[in-house]
Amino acid sequence: MSRRTADAKTGNAMFRSFAIFNYRVWFIGALVSNVGAWMQATALSWVVLTVLTDNDAGAMGLTMALQFAPPLLLVSVTGWVADRFDRRRLLMVTQSSLLIVGAIIGVLLLNGLMTLPLMYVFALLLGFVAAFDNPTRQAFVSDLVDRENASNAVALNAASFNVARMIGPAVAGIVIVAVGTGWVFLVNAVTFLAMLVALWRIRVDELVPRVKATGASRLADGFRYVGGRPDLLVTFVMVFLLGAFGMNFPIFASTMALEFGQSADGYGLLSSILAIGSLAGALLAARRDRARIRLVIMGMGLFGVSIGLSALMPTYWLYAAALMVTGFASVTTLTTANGYVQTTTDPALRGRVLALYMAILMGGTPLGAPVVGWVAAEFGPRIAILLGAVMALVAFGIGFGWLVLSGRLHRHETRRFALSLDETRPISIVDPVAPEEFSDEVAATTPISLPDVRVPDLTRDTPRRRTA
Repeated sequence: MSRRTADAKTGNAMFRSFAIFNYRVWFIGALVSNVGAWMQATALSWVVLTVLTDNDAGAMGLTMALQFAPPLLLVSVTGWVADRFDRRRLLMVTQSSLLIVGAIIGVLLLNGLMTLPLMYVFALLLGFVAAFDNPTRQAFVSDLVDRENASNAVALNAASFNVARMIGPAVAGIVIVAVGTGWVFLVNAVTFLAMLVALWRIRVDELVPRVKATGASRLADGFRYVGGRPDLLVTFVMVFLLGAFGMNFPIFASTMALEFGQSADGYGLLSSILAIGSLAGALLAARRDRARIRLVIMGMGLFGVSIGLSALMPTYWLYAAALMVTGFASVTTLTTANGYVQTTTDPALRGRVLALYMAILMGGTPLGAPVVGWVAAEFGPRIAILLGAVMALVAFGIGFGWLVLSGRLHRHETRRFALSLDETRPISIVDPVAPEEFSDEVAATTPISLPDVRVPDLTRDTPRRRTA
C-alpha cells in the first residue's frame, strides 16, 4: 500500500482526499484562484452589459461564445496535450498566462481604454488559454489521488469551486460599486499566484504514475473510445444541452437583476446565492462512493423543473431562493457526470476523454449563449430562462429513454410494483497498456472489465443476459 493510499484511508469519508498532502496543497491553491476567477467572471459580464453596451444581453452572449468556442474547436489537440506532457508544468504555463491577461484587462479598464471589440479579443484569448487549462486541471486530479478517492476528489474540487462561486461574485459586486471593475481584474491576477505556489509545492514523487500516449496517431482514440461507450454518449449529449442552454447563469442572473431594479452588488449576490445550492450538491456528491449515471439523469430532471420555476418568481428574493435549488441540481448533475467519466475511463485516454467532456460542456456555450442572449434581449430574461428549462427536460428525456431502451430499467423480479435498474459498467475498447508501464498506482486507476454472466430467470425456462 502506498503512503498516499494509506493516508487517504485514515480520513473522514467526506473529506478523505484531504489526507493526501498533494491534494491538500492543490485544494487550497485552487480555492484562492477560483475566488479570483469568479470575481473576474462577474466583472466581465457586468462591464459588457452595463459599461460597454446599454444593457445588451446579445453582446453578453457573444462574449460568452468567444470565451467558450476554443475548447470545442481545439478539443483534439488539448486532450492530447493533457495526456502527452507534464500536467503540472502545463498548468504553470496556463495559470501564468491567465494572470497576465487578467492584469492587462484591468489596466485597460482603469485607464478608460477598453472597448467592446477589444473585449471580444480578450474573451477569445481567455478561451484559448482555458481550452488547454481545463482538461489539464481535470485530469491532474487523477495524478493527485488514487482511483478509489477519485470521485471524492472530484466532488471536493466542485465544493472548492462553489465556495469560491459563493464568495467571489458577492465580493466582485461590492468592489465594482466601490471602486470600479478594473480593480476586480487586478485582484484576480494576484489570486493566480496561489495556484502557482501550490503547483510549486506539490511533491512530484508522490504523484500517481500515468500511462502516456505513444504518438499523434492516438489523437482519435478518445473519439473512438467514447463512440463505443453508449453510456458516455448519452452523458455527453445531456451535458451538451445543459451547457448550451441551461448553464448561461451570467445572462440569466444579470438580466434578472436589472429586471428587479438591482445594480452590480445585486447581481453578485444572486451569483453567490446560486453557489450555496451548488456547494450543497458538491458536498453531498463527495459522500458517494461511486458516480452513477442514474443520478446524472435524475439531476437533469430536477434542474429543468427548478430553473423553470425560477423564471416564474415575482420578486428578487423569491428568485434568489429558487436559484439555490437550481444550483444544487446543476452541480449534482455535473459533478456526477465528471466523476463518472473520470472513474470509468481508461487512464491512458483520460485526458482526451475529459477534454471531450469539457469541450462539450463549455463548447455548447458558443451555440447556446448567443441564442439565449438574443432571446433575453428580444423577449425578456424570463423567456430565456424557460428556454433553458425546456432543453434541460429534453436532456432528461434522452437519458431516461436510454435507460428504458437499453434494457437496464425493468420490472423487479420479486416485487410486483417495483422497478429495478442494472448497473452500468465500462467496456474495454482501447488496447491494454504495455506491461512495463504498469505499477500498483496505475493498476489502482484502471477500470476492471467485468464479464457478462447469465442469471437464471425464475419466470422463464431460458436464461437471459444481465449486465454485471
